[in-house]
Amino acid sequence: MVTSDTKQRILQIARGMVQAHGYNALSFRDIAQEIGIKGPAVHHHFPTKGDLGAALARAYTEDAVVLLEELLLTSHSQREVFERYVSVFRAALENDNRMCLCGIMSAELADLPEAVQVEVNRFTDVNIAWLTRLLALDAEPAPEDARRRRALAIFTAIEGAQLVARGHRDIAMFNRVIDAYREAGLCP
Repeated sequence: MVTSDTKQRILQIARGMVQAHGYNALSFRDIAQEIGIKGPAVHHHFPTKGDLGAALARAYTEDAVVLLEELLLTSHSQREVFERYVSVFRAALENDNRMCLCGIMSAELADLPEAVQVEVNRFTDVNIAWLTRLLALDAEPAPEDARRRRALAIFTAIEGAQLVARGHRDIAMFNRVIDAYREAGLCP
């Protein structure tokens, strides 16, 4: 019998596959084999690879929304909030040199079904909106449009730092790049 626990397990395994190897590495057969079920059971929950990819990106974004709100509510300073935010991206690298799920899928955007593209882009939009809010905590916040542009620069810089550090298999490189962004005044 296929249960909702099976559906969550499918999402968990698929997430690891994508974070390690990208969307194109998703294999229903490999997922089924790892869980110990037959391939059609995976298709029962996710009829197509696009359905699975969209569900992955949607769940990843929803998890991010909860985490981002928690960061704002439980931290005491803009700098502390930002450090905790960056640590989420560092943690992916610490987990077998993995990437942000939506970051790695963005690299494959042209090959993704439209529903997956929408969800991947929503992750970016959520992060930019949240960073814009974080930047409003400055003692003298810049106008909204300037904060939004800076938020875009920060988000893409962090995703880029993660990608470069992953390519070099060097988490210390990620740390050095983030420090350089801070010294240049980009990051809080």
